[in-house]
Amino acid sequence: MHWLAMFLARAAGGPALVIAPTSVCGNWLAETRRFAPTLNVLMFGEGDRAALIEAAGPRDVVIASYTLMQQAQEAFAAKTWHTLIADEAQAVKNAAAKRSLALFELPADFRIALSGTPIENRLAELWSIMRFCNPGLLGTLTRFNERFAAPIERNRDRDAQRMLRRLIAPFVLRRTKAEVLQDLPPRTELILTITPEPAEAAHYEALRRTAVATAETAAASEQGGQAHLHILAQLTKLRRAACDPRLVSPRLGIVGAKVRAFAELAADLVANGHKALVFSQFVDFLTILRAPLDEAGIRYQYLDGATPAEERTRRVVAFQRGEGDLFLISLKAGGYGLNLTAADYVVITDPWWNPAAEDQAMGRAHRIGQLRPVTVYRLVGKGTLEERIVELHHDKRALADGVLAESGETAVVPSTAELISLMRGE
Repeated sequence: MHWLAMFLARAAGGPALVIAPTSVCGNWLAETRRFAPTLNVLMFGEGDRAALIEAAGPRDVVIASYTLMQQAQEAFAAKTWHTLIADEAQAVKNAAAKRSLALFELPADFRIALSGTPIENRLAELWSIMRFCNPGLLGTLTRFNERFAAPIERNRDRDAQRMLRRLIAPFVLRRTKAEVLQDLPPRTELILTITPEPAEAAHYEALRRTAVATAETAAASEQGGQAHLHILAQLTKLRRAACDPRLVSPRLGIVGAKVRAFAELAADLVANGHKALVFSQFVDFLTILRAPLDEAGIRYQYLDGATPAEERTRRVVAFQRGEGDLFLISLKAGGYGLNLTAADYVVITDPWWNPAAEDQAMGRAHRIGQLRPVTVYRLVGKGTLEERIVELHHDKRALADGVLAESGETAVVPSTAELISLMRGE
């Protein structure tokens, strides 16, 4: 609510602009109308778009999605905004992306970037966010990589880490959930290790050997960046196979052990009166998981990136009202911006490389308004790449904590050789 107080304090000086993911725009609209009714809040995309921007003035708050902002960038850039907020600012972690470049060009008297995950994988993501809210502070991206990213990520250089932390500290207000929500119920995280049947294990092993051979060939014959992409493609194939063989080899018709385990877990949760959020990185895996729920007559809501904004809101409200025992959500589409405190369980069906994204997903249930303890299950295939991904989570978290907090740890970003070793199971 303090962002709304800031809007009120600055309202007389000129118009405010909020750029946010589509899933969050509705929340900004509703909360502003509720807690700052003296402001004139406008949703970009409704009515005459050009006229809305041109007419925006003092006490006006315009809310736009990143997608619409990018499409109408020239119109937004033709106006100087008195206050500019980029919500879920990790959306512009790639500084070279068109979305990021469009945001950087918006003129504003005052800028704020809001993010629960300013560093997800690499320090360059932090540079991109700071490029938006404080241009020039960290120099050029090339210089930043030389001075900070490479020494910290590769060499665990604590002097570089401390220097970077001192540079950004005056401009970063970091609050952990434990500091803000001291009365929040506990959250318990459990790993449910799933042993595949012999046919599934043999299928995975065959894919793994092929992936290692392909990756080694790419590493030997291609330049670093291209080889890295090919290796990541092989890793993704293995991750999909660990979810269910049908995602990679549908003709074989092998039903994965993870699907059976999920069906049993879902039945137990529902039988005991619990509600759960179910996340996957892969939309087609969510489609597979829906089949046993339909067979068992378990009610659920569903959300992925193709769900229209209005329908997203309707399904969230319906789940909160009790319409459905499970909510199946793609990690990218629903990993942030949703309030789903009706659930007291969260199921991560396929561990993602980035633990911050998983933390955001868990936060859909473990947040303000939650009155019950929250239990999180990670479904991890035994003998698969998923076991190594979970092991890597510590390093990813250490990278963010080492720069943003007073932590002495630094993390190492896997090299091409280290990624290949993950496939080998070393």
